[in-house]
This record gives sequence, structure tokens and C-alpha cells, in this order.
Amino acid sequence: MNTKLVMTLSAIIMAIIGISASFIPHEILTFIGLPTNQPLPLLIQVMGAMYFAFAMLNWFAKDNLIGGIYGKPIAIGNFSHFIIASLALVKGINNNSISSVILAITVIYLIFAIWFGYIAFGNPVKRDDAI
Repeated sequence: MNTKLVMTLSAIIMAIIGISASFIPHEILTFIGLPTNQPLPLLIQVMGAMYFAFAMLNWFAKDNLIGGIYGKPIAIGNFSHFIIASLALVKGINNNSISSVILAITVIYLIFAIWFGYIAFGNPVKRDDAI
């Protein structure tokens, strides 16, 4: 599987989340209906830094063979992030009323979890051999 597309898409999505969370934490909290008093904005900004760092990792690793012996940690890290977040989002949807934004995020996370699961636990293929 050619992993460049998956790595690029995940980097772009994580960068958008990371930059948004870093610069507009109050607006994000207001949108999801949470109070904007401390420490929540600070926690959102720290989360934004983590997302942006993960985006940079994926962006700069996109040209490497992901899933092989040297790219396995990147594949496992992404798979862990997306599968754990997917499970939390699915649980959140089952416990609350379904928001269309949360539902869309859940679907995106589930797709990435499946892709990175395939990459992490499948056999890596060099780009020249990929279909």
C-alpha cells in the first residue's frame, strides 16, 4: 500500500486541529458547550500542541516506507491514537445526543484507524511495487 496519501491526509487533518486548538481554544470550548474558564483553554492549547507535533511527524515521514522495521513506531503510534480516539468517540456518541460534527469526526477517525491498522499489521510494500 502506498502510505504517502494516508500520511499526508492525517498530517493535514492533525495540523488543522492542532493550529485551531492552539489559537482559538475559547471558541472551541464555546462551540462544544463547555465553560471557557481555566484550566480548560490551557488544556485545549496543550492538546493542540500535541496534534501539531503529530502532524509534523506524519508530514516529514510521509516519504518513508511506513510499516517496515524502521517505520513501525510511526504506524503503531498513529494506529494507537486513531483507534483509542475512535473508541472514545463512539462511546461518546452512544452516551449523548448525536452531533453532526462529532459524527463526522468519528467517521474520519474510524477510517484512519482502519488504514493505520492495515499499515501497522500488514506487510509493507515499496512505492514502486504498489498498485
